[in-house]
Amino acid sequence: MSTPIADHITAEGPSGAGPLIVTEDDGLAEHLLRICAAAGTEPRLLRGAPPTRELWEAASLVLVGDDQAVRCSGLGRRGGVLLLGLDLDDPGVWVRAVQLGAEHVLFLPDAEAWLLDRIADAAEGVGSPAVTVAVLGGSGGAGASTLACALAVTAARAGRRTMLLDGDPLGGGLDILLGGERVSGLRWPDLAGSRGRVSGAELARALPALKRLAALSCLSWDRGDTLTVPPEAMRSVLAASRRRGGLVVVDVPRHLDAAAGQALEQSDLALLVVSAELRAVAAADRVAAAARMRLGDVRAVVRPARAGGLPARQIVRGLRLPLAGELEPEPGLAQDVVKGVPPGSRESGPLARFCASFLNEVLPPVPVVGGGAY
Repeated sequence: MSTPIADHITAEGPSGAGPLIVTEDDGLAEHLLRICAAAGTEPRLLRGAPPTRELWEAASLVLVGDDQAVRCSGLGRRGGVLLLGLDLDDPGVWVRAVQLGAEHVLFLPDAEAWLLDRIADAAEGVGSPAVTVAVLGGSGGAGASTLACALAVTAARAGRRTMLLDGDPLGGGLDILLGGERVSGLRWPDLAGSRGRVSGAELARALPALKRLAALSCLSWDRGDTLTVPPEAMRSVLAASRRRGGLVVVDVPRHLDAAAGQALEQSDLALLVVSAELRAVAAADRVAAAARMRLGDVRAVVRPARAGGLPARQIVRGLRLPLAGELEPEPGLAQDVVKGVPPGSRESGPLARFCASFLNEVLPPVPVVGGGAY
């Protein structure tokens, strides 16, 4: 019968891009294998010989026991090398870390939580975090949810990995605006108890799949009685979404509860949708003040009134916000919603044009891999 360690010893065979563990210390090896299992990744444990240069360079992360530091020091410098110390009282470990080119020296079990996150990041292929945009209305019916959906739809149509989070329990559900209310998948009540780290890849796979928008994942509300989500759950879910890269759009309610505050604090910028009417602008002033307490970059999106509305420049001057742009009415929008056609689907419409212009400004260029956008 094989031991847990023996199951992971693969001196030969195809090289993989998962974590590589190099140590002869049984106790350390067992500990590292348990942490990798908790992070949801399959490591490669190498014993008896130093790794080949191919294995060394291909691994997403290299975990070197201090007992093997000297043997591995000639394999070349690369990122993602961590040295696991075996003796807290041995000052020589810092010298060996420099010779190895290690990013950090860790001692277990004290560094276990940090190492778990680092391994999980490597397993998910974490690169640049997503640009996160919060959208909120300056008054009731301003159209914040519509704009949030349109931003997500526009980004997904361009091939960007996109996550749309519905932070407004009283908004009716963004899945309805996307035409996905009958699609099975997790909703907020299923994740209300989330604490700590959530896998971004697993989260995206568990959410409703929208056939017309493969690059878009949406976390919305069900039709039940749950009206709040704990701030810890919002923090965990938003952090997981940001780790996947691309774009994250959060529809935030005007009345900022603890979860909405978390969403704003983790966002890169916010768009405040303001109707160009006197009472709407007065209401928006209060919302803007509350949002600025959580986030420094808040911009106004002005929806012109049909007649007798306030000029956009006067509105943003009164709100003390920069102008992100003016958003003209979208013809046929109400009929599209009834038919299950998501906002922003009309590529020549005002919504799609505004969203494309805004996203071109705030997002990096879409990388091209193998001849197509990811």
